[in-house]
Amino acid sequence: MMMVEKRPKNLMKPIFLHFVILSLVVFLFVLSSCELKNYMTEKPEPNSTIVEATSRVERSSFDNARERMVQDTIIERGISDPTVIAAMRSVPRHRFVPDQYLDQSYADHPLPIGYGQTISQPYIVAWMTELLELHPGEKVLEIGTGSGYQAAILAEMGMEVYSIEIIPELAESATEHLRDLGYTNLHIRQGDGYYGWLEKGLFDAIIVTAAPDHLPSPLVTQLVDGGRLVIPIGPRSGFQSLWKFVYQNGELTAYNLGGVAFVPFTGEGVESSTTPALIPTP
Repeated sequence: MMMVEKRPKNLMKPIFLHFVILSLVVFLFVLSSCELKNYMTEKPEPNSTIVEATSRVERSSFDNARERMVQDTIIERGISDPTVIAAMRSVPRHRFVPDQYLDQSYADHPLPIGYGQTISQPYIVAWMTELLELHPGEKVLEIGTGSGYQAAILAEMGMEVYSIEIIPELAESATEHLRDLGYTNLHIRQGDGYYGWLEKGLFDAIIVTAAPDHLPSPLVTQLVDGGRLVIPIGPRSGFQSLWKFVYQNGELTAYNLGGVAFVPFTGEGVESSTTPALIPTP
């Protein structure tokens, strides 16, 4: 009798099963590799608690430095107007200082802010502000916005502040800083401050933060009766003095307050003027 060999009916089934398993293993390996790569290259989300804690530490550090500045360089040197002192305590000078100088924000010296300009030393800001003898709600014109710090001090004291800056980039950055700090009683214009801001009427006080070589006569005509003007005056490369002028009953009284050093007053007005210096002999 002939024996007939029977072929397995499901010979292909194990082969197909092995192929499926192998394919699944390869797929899982590729998937896990991609996930590992993404994990290694993904930037982790910052921990909000750590960020907030760091921010609190930085604020505390600046607050402490500002208080030391007020005590050591403002009060100790004779500034006594409580409104000026309160404003110097409140306004964050570090918000007006370039990042590379943040560690010097509350040191008592000027700092570069670009375009050949500086933010004045804190004592000079406090002294010039006190010399204006301001009362809440008075209208003040500032010539030379610069960083915006002086304007912030005036606004913090409750003044209606009008400020002119000749350098467009500084006018723009100062506007942003002051807006971020929430000041609404402050108006900035880009232009030549030599001519003042005639369309805004007369001012109770005018402060100039750059030194012309003479007193700009248009500024005098924009003072109310009893108005005060504080300004450094002197040649670009020579000795400068800080002057206070008081306009009363049609007469201008001048007070020489001693030597200072400011960046020069620039613009077509001061450079083309032939007006003689309105300064008495010291």
